[in-house]
Amino acid sequence: MIRTVINDFKACLENDPAARGFWGPLEVLFTYAGFHAIILHRIAHFLHTRLRIPFIPRVISQINRFLTGIEIHPGAQIGQRFFIDHGMGVVIGETTIIGDGCVLFQGVTLGGTGKETGKRHPTLGNNVMVSAGAKVLGNIRIGNNVKIGAGSVVLMDVPDNCTVVGVPGRIAVREGQKVSRGVDLDHIHLPDPIMERLESLHKEILELHEEIEQHRREEQKRPVDDKQRLAL
Repeated sequence: MIRTVINDFKACLENDPAARGFWGPLEVLFTYAGFHAIILHRIAHFLHTRLRIPFIPRVISQINRFLTGIEIHPGAQIGQRFFIDHGMGVVIGETTIIGDGCVLFQGVTLGGTGKETGKRHPTLGNNVMVSAGAKVLGNIRIGNNVKIGAGSVVLMDVPDNCTVVGVPGRIAVREGQKVSRGVDLDHIHLPDPIMERLESLHKEILELHEEIEQHRREEQKRPVDDKQRLAL
């Protein structure tokens, strides 16, 4: 577990541009709630899954929530190099599975959709980035190298190398362009398929309007041409 914690510490330094310079490691160690939350979770998870100790892991989870604002159920399985940026309001459910190299921002929910039993929370692949306020709900799978835009609500499976935006979440295909290795932290410049379609329709309407105006101008010219022909 010590090696896992070290990898989580390195992930904080790699993914947060604020943790730079001589004081960066000390800031992560003493002031990063996301790092504190994952350490407490790994302790609670070990007690919950390996030692099968009741009650105490949930108490640790609640202490974790009180101290960091991040609620992670002790049963959640979280991979290596996990990073929560800021993290206030993050909720991770009991049967959630998170792969390696994932990044979550504040307000993210990895939750269920009702009172299902068994696996009822999402599974995230490797190098997944979930932006601020996004909700990923139900027993669904999010593929590797996926980016989920801020405020999105994802209710369906997402294949590898996709970007998801909107409510409900829609896949914005990027024509086969894959996300580079590691997490792409740019969660501002994401495609918007609805806006792109609206812009396309607007362009078509303008073209039709121009054709109608051209046809009208031609119709207005025809009587003049007929009179000139008769005069000749």
